[in-house]
Amino acid sequence: MNEQRIGKILIIDDNEDLLKAAKIFLKRHFAQVDTETNPDLLPILTHNEQYDVILLDMNFTKDVSSGQEGFYWLDRILEMDPSAVVVLITAYGDVNLAVKAIKEGATDFVLKPWENEKLLATLNSALRLRQKKLEVDLLKSQKETLEKDIDNKFKDIIGQSPAMQEVFETIERVATTDANVLILGENGTGKELIARAIHRNSKRNREAFVGVDLGSITQTLFESELFGHKKGSFTDAKDDRAGRFEQAHKGTLFFDEIGNLPLPLQAKLLAALQNRQVTRVGANKPVDVNIRLISATNMPIHNMIYDNTFRQDLLYRINTIEIQLPPLRERIEDIPLMADHFISFYSKKYNKDIRKASEPLVKRMIKYSWPGNIRELQHSIERAVIMSNHSVLQPEDLFLQKVQQPEKQDESVSLDHLNIEDVERILIRKALQKHNGHITRAAEELGLTRSSLYRRLEKYGL
Repeated sequence: MNEQRIGKILIIDDNEDLLKAAKIFLKRHFAQVDTETNPDLLPILTHNEQYDVILLDMNFTKDVSSGQEGFYWLDRILEMDPSAVVVLITAYGDVNLAVKAIKEGATDFVLKPWENEKLLATLNSALRLRQKKLEVDLLKSQKETLEKDIDNKFKDIIGQSPAMQEVFETIERVATTDANVLILGENGTGKELIARAIHRNSKRNREAFVGVDLGSITQTLFESELFGHKKGSFTDAKDDRAGRFEQAHKGTLFFDEIGNLPLPLQAKLLAALQNRQVTRVGANKPVDVNIRLISATNMPIHNMIYDNTFRQDLLYRINTIEIQLPPLRERIEDIPLMADHFISFYSKKYNKDIRKASEPLVKRMIKYSWPGNIRELQHSIERAVIMSNHSVLQPEDLFLQKVQQPEKQDESVSLDHLNIEDVERILIRKALQKHNGHITRAAEELGLTRSSLYRRLEKYGL
């Protein structure tokens, strides 16, 4: 029976005998019952504990008949916590005062001396109301997060290349689990799209997907942003605020750029992930959170462990499953499909009659290395649609960076005059060209693992 008791009750009354009797009765029905004779301690009590129901006397010894103290403390409680549920204690002759208080924000009232069963029924009803209020507050917070993310124009991942088929297969296998996922890839490869795809195909898809760019959060705001804060806990804390962990409760929490997180903050993040609990800034009690974690980075995170810039225990925690996203230059089959998609989208957006890219333009796009990956392709197409006067985009419509290509010079040089790194660079490049950028096949031909090949690609800037 004790394990099923829920609810934290606070009773404020100047009558100690009443408090003792109420506590003896109510502690059999609720998880926690606290009592206090001095209402001046209310701010401290409510700061240190989140009470579900506050049972508040209308009159204290300073003012025994008007109820003004009760009104004052009712206002203070609701100012400190707008979702607070307050049940007033009043004498039979003060029913009109109690009715007025309800109009000003009280939930209900009980007459003293009360009948225990009526008191219990009133508090149970108030407790259910508190739970509903908390659910509404959380839903509002989640809704705000979802509305911020609503302008996510390209929800579908475009790709038919072998490299992307491997990614799709991995998503299909891991999405329905709650395994933590780490997505690796260069800037602009679509890591957030993959994270959203995992969420949409998961059992949590009816709950919030909450994204956090860890690279843009300052150390001073880290705990407030992720764990939330209590009103008044620092200068700009004007209201209680749920952090990203709480906003993602029962849903998916996406940490982008996790490789940029400083070591001191990594320790705080690890503790929250291990305990599945967060404590708001200014609060003393932790809050349980149920999240599915997806992280992403463009940093060589495995190498960072050896440089002591990323915690190994945190890496173990976040990468139960690892997905390596190929850069656009390794999935050239997908470039025409993406170009068609972006042309269609921006033509509608800018009211232009542009139907497709010309064959010469498609060939030019395929030959280009796309250092900015999909993001660069998207912005290049948008600019071309805006500036073009043609119904079919032409090569001159697309502005591309001039990229130096010393590779051909390297390959034409005699191997007798090259050092080992030069030879390795050429062999890797030739293997990638032979297998159309397919990492797994190139690695097999070179006798390397995928991770070893990726390290060499980073080393040589390929």
